[in-house]
Amino acid sequence: MALVARSKREALLGAHRFRLRREDLEDCLSQATLELVAYVRTGRTFRDGAAIGRALEVRFASRIRDRRRALGGRSPMVAALETALRVGRPGEDEIAIVDRRVDVEGLVLLRDDLRRVQRVVRALTADQQLVLCEQLEGGERRCQDFCRRVGWSAEKYRKVAQRARARLRALMLEDEQGVPRTAARSERSAGTNL
Repeated sequence: MALVARSKREALLGAHRFRLRREDLEDCLSQATLELVAYVRTGRTFRDGAAIGRALEVRFASRIRDRRRALGGRSPMVAALETALRVGRPGEDEIAIVDRRVDVEGLVLLRDDLRRVQRVVRALTADQQLVLCEQLEGGERRCQDFCRRVGWSAEKYRKVAQRARARLRALMLEDEQGVPRTAARSERSAGTNL
């Protein structure tokens, strides 16, 4: 049995290198080997070396699944760190990795839009704010629940939502242009009056 375990060691560790860290894989292989030793000590036997090899592979895969399940039960950050692959070799300086998928400019623009929405939404009526909030949280079923809860018809809900979206769109355009709308018209005539 020891000969089979030793001969299959590197092949098994290499085949599963993407699943766990090397130390964890070696631990899983040791556990699987000990389980087979305990199995043989109870008086049971294997037909041949190939059967021992297959049993070792099955037990090893089972130990890997158990280890990954245990890691998954921890906090997401710990689980991610435990299953992360090392970029450099131990003892080397860290390698700077740039995530080219991150669109920093796009994220900044989206955050700016959210701040603007937060600022201009206060100009909407309470009903309009409430309906937009309901639409953000949920779909058609939320509409029916909302109408039943506040005593509105579906048509009133639709109209308030339509007006709220149009008003919010107009407020966002005004905010983007940076020119506040005045309530009263200017009393002066057009021109510079120099």
